[in-house]
Amino acid sequence: MSDTLGWKDVPQATVRTRVTVPLRFADGYSTTAHVLTFDGLADGREHLALGLGDYEHAIGDVPLVRPHSECLTGDVFGSQRCDCGPQLREAVERITQTGGYLLYLRQEGRGIGLYAKLDAYALQEAGLDTYEANVALGRGEDERDYTAAAQMLLALGADKIRLLSNNPDKAAQLQAYGVEIKERIPTGVHLSPANLRYLSTKATHTAHTLDIPGL
Repeated sequence: MSDTLGWKDVPQATVRTRVTVPLRFADGYSTTAHVLTFDGLADGREHLALGLGDYEHAIGDVPLVRPHSECLTGDVFGSQRCDCGPQLREAVERITQTGGYLLYLRQEGRGIGLYAKLDAYALQEAGLDTYEANVALGRGEDERDYTAAAQMLLALGADKIRLLSNNPDKAAQLQAYGVEIKERIPTGVHLSPANLRYLSTKATHTAHTLDIPGL
């Protein structure tokens, strides 16, 4: 988690390519995305912006935006240890309805990478929670940095957004990097027996906006 106090200048990024990609999810929902790539992103990673719905004329020129961190196990394989796959599916439909962007950010495992995330899973099976496991590996609880996300939004002219996220750190970082959050909108709660502890820990430890029964 980055220091989010005060204004931070970010280098300017530019749109590199824009291609049309039809999307279809396992439940049959389909839509069309305009997928944008960028030059000049601060971390040098291949992040994507998916323009969904009437994103160029979003309501009041304040698009709905979800920064979604890559999760191979959840997004691709349907793992129920987290809520990433259902959040991705929900976000695509909600953004398509109103117009906006899904930022697909290549920062697996809260920024520690895929192998380290699976190492953290092994520690969770031994009793640690999702944050304790990262720390036990010698990593930060959450190493994600949203500089590139802010660069992408500013390159797209989206300096004012409605943020679709339960994570207060996303809002704080984006605002520190010059993106005004006009409204923060929580996602649904995608609860399963396998992710109850994971979601509960996010709600209690890092103040995620999650209405979990019993908390």
